[in-house]
Order: sequence, then C-alpha cells, then structure tokens
Amino acid sequence: MGHILEIVDLKRSFHQGHKTIDVLRGIELTVNPGELVGLVGASGSGKSTLLQIAGLLDKSSSGEVTISGIKTRGITDDTRSAIRRERLGFIYQFHHLLPEFTALENIALAARISGATEKDARDKAKALLAELKLDDREDHIPAKLSGGEQQRVAIARALAGEPELILADEPTGNLDEATAVRVFDLFVETVKNRGVAALIATHDMALANKMDRQFILKDGNLHPK
Repeated sequence: MGHILEIVDLKRSFHQGHKTIDVLRGIELTVNPGELVGLVGASGSGKSTLLQIAGLLDKSSSGEVTISGIKTRGITDDTRSAIRRERLGFIYQFHHLLPEFTALENIALAARISGATEKDARDKAKALLAELKLDDREDHIPAKLSGGEQQRVAIARALAGEPELILADEPTGNLDEATAVRVFDLFVETVKNRGVAALIATHDMALANKMDRQFILKDGNLHPK
C-alpha cells in the first residue's frame, strides 16, 4: 500500500497589504499507514497552516496533497468534504465538544456522520471510551469532565469515523504536563492499536520523541530531526 499522505512542493503565501508572507516554502512530506509523525516548531512557524492544508481545510498556493492515492489539487468542494468525512479525523488543542451532549453522544454523533447506524455508532463510542479508560464517564456532559477527560473524548470522536489519518494540532497543549503525558500516551496506544496514521503538531519535543519520525518546521521548510 502507498502513502496515506503525500505532500509535494507545497507552498503557502499570505498577502498583507503590499507584503507577501511565505509561510510554507516547498514542503515535502509523506506519512505511511499506521505511522505517527511529529511536527515540531515555534509558535507562528506554520504548523497549523500545514495541518489545515493537509486536512483539506485550506488550499495551498501551489504544490500537491495526495490522500490515500487521491490527488486533491483542483477537486471540487464536495469531493474535499467527502475525503475529510471518510478518511480523516481531526483533534485540536481545544476539544470543541458539544456541551449539551454526553461523552458517548459526542462520539456516536461523529460515527453517525461517517455513515454508521445508530446502534453501530453507540457500540463504536462505547468501545472507544473503554480503550481510552473513560467507560465510567460515558453519561457525563463535557462540563462534568476534567480537561484530560474532555480531550480523551475528543480523541475518541476523531477515531469514531474510522479514519485512515488523524491530524492533531497541539492535542495536549491545553493540559498540564502530567495530564498531557497520560493523555498523549493513551492517544498513541489507541492509534497504534487501530493501525491509524497520524500527523501531530506539538511544541513539546518530549512528546514528539514518542512518535516514529519527527520533523522541525522552521523558516517555511521541514527539517528531519
């Protein structure tokens, strides 16, 4: 099987008045099935921009993003949405859970959006909650969960649609150090158990070192660690 994600000569520029700011200057990157790749860089280095483009939430100025063999430059918005829905999962620094829904309902809803029946969606949600050590929290709404528990629910939600690739932007950045380590270790274990690939942006080199490969994004270019 080929790469889950292949990025070739990716460039992204922004215009501010008469100035052009080159954020990404020709990124080359591949992520293989079941592989965890860390993306490290200072705040403002372009990590989030790269993840947004890889996740088809933003468009590059030039270059190509290929997901599971599908070249995405020039495809329609409907096709982009279908790829995101069927092949990708997203985790952000802030969990963005629906506040009025329980942990189980938040996860099951994501599975339903990906096409699961109501029963299958609930079964998937229960299984993910168990994997992430949250089976005793399934009926709790987010306000009744700790920060670490909320982020574990967000991880479960990202996995509920059975994606081929997870894109995570500072997934533990809003947690204290001890909680961040626990949540991240569970995240890595769960993703590995399910054979899902992941591209994970983090400012924390200790967490990045737990991944299969690491890259540093600096001056618009990727440098292998």
